[in-house]
Amino acid sequence: MKPFIVILIVVGIAFGGWKIWDYWKGKEAEEAQTNAEKSKEMPGLPWQLKDSLAKAQSGGAKTLKPWLDTYSKSVQDPRLASIQLDYVLLIGRENPAEARRIFADIQKRTPPNSPVYARVKQLEPTYGP
Repeated sequence: MKPFIVILIVVGIAFGGWKIWDYWKGKEAEEAQTNAEKSKEMPGLPWQLKDSLAKAQSGGAKTLKPWLDTYSKSVQDPRLASIQLDYVLLIGRENPAEARRIFADIQKRTPPNSPVYARVKQLEPTYGP
């Protein structure tokens, strides 16, 4: 009887952990969608680059990095900061040093009245100094 109870407890804990993980991932996806909708409304992106940005973002970090290298001079803040924050989130696990470096640059040039300031503050515990 005792091993059955232990197995039941372990299964219950695993199931609870899985549900919490699923809930967290859902919230993360919902937040990313909300941020993407807000960032599309920000000024600073020339209309000619909207389609290429959408293609780059759909390809993930591997396509967004070359896009940023090519067009970052043509895009202005706050839209540039928003795109770079998306990139930081994409590479955060693969290359945390690069993510922190880019985040520090964004942090330096983002004033408190910027539309991306709240997002910068939200990510500060993870990528900040």
